[in-house]
Amino acid sequence: MRHPFPDPARPAGPSRRTVLAMAVPATVPFLSPSHAAAASARAAGLDDPAKKEIAMQLVSSAENSTLDWKAQYRYIEDIGDGRGYTAGIIGFCSGTGDMLDLVESYAERSPGNVLAPYLPALRRVDGSDSHEGLDPGFPRDWRRAADEDPVFRRAQDDERDRVYFDPAVRRAQEDGLRTLGQFAYYDAIVMHGDGGTLGFGSIRERALGRARPPARGGDEVAYLHAFLDERVRAMKQEEAHSDTSRVDTAQRVFLDEGNLDLEPPLDWHVYGDAYHIG
Repeated sequence: MRHPFPDPARPAGPSRRTVLAMAVPATVPFLSPSHAAAASARAAGLDDPAKKEIAMQLVSSAENSTLDWKAQYRYIEDIGDGRGYTAGIIGFCSGTGDMLDLVESYAERSPGNVLAPYLPALRRVDGSDSHEGLDPGFPRDWRRAADEDPVFRRAQDDERDRVYFDPAVRRAQEDGLRTLGQFAYYDAIVMHGDGGTLGFGSIRERALGRARPPARGGDEVAYLHAFLDERVRAMKQEEAHSDTSRVDTAQRVFLDEGNLDLEPPLDWHVYGDAYHIG
């Protein structure tokens, strides 16, 4: 949900198909019948439409406490995290650059749209929590664009894919990870961005220092545990991330079940709330 900063001193934001031909390693826990049956076929990766839908629901459960991620196109508020307004399906922020990129893309596709007049203000407040030039009309017009203009909703989809989803899935595939690992990378880059000592790239590098991924001859389960360990460590460095349930009682649950292909049914908890995908 945050712009992947190349500058380590600049904060990453808070919260808001390759299938291996090898057999599942012996260290994978016993699979439930439904998961075992699913594993017998070559499962789709996270870029499969059905799996991508699951990914969006999982992220929405953590970011918005609902599985209805499509209702978040119109979401906008200042959550008091120092990043200005947070908005949209992936938590684009006025203070971290990705909201500016989104509105610029929208203006290119639909010149004169209702958000275009705010571009000068978005450029001024980038890197801060300021609302100067955005209040009082920007939240109202964001919701109006989301409700009335499919071009704006498509622009949100495309920026999500360009900045977060596609890079995460590509790197996971390069590491030989199946669908759960691809999701673990995606959720990490959504929360942390890609730059800085707490960003996704640094989390991955620390995990690689502890375990080898399948592409390097390692055990997938052991590597994913190392990655999630490093993810939790990074989350605990910031108060806004200190609740690690999106890892501990969600992703780690799927991993302990041996559900490396992220096959339904899925049951998990975030912030104490229960969720289910059948």
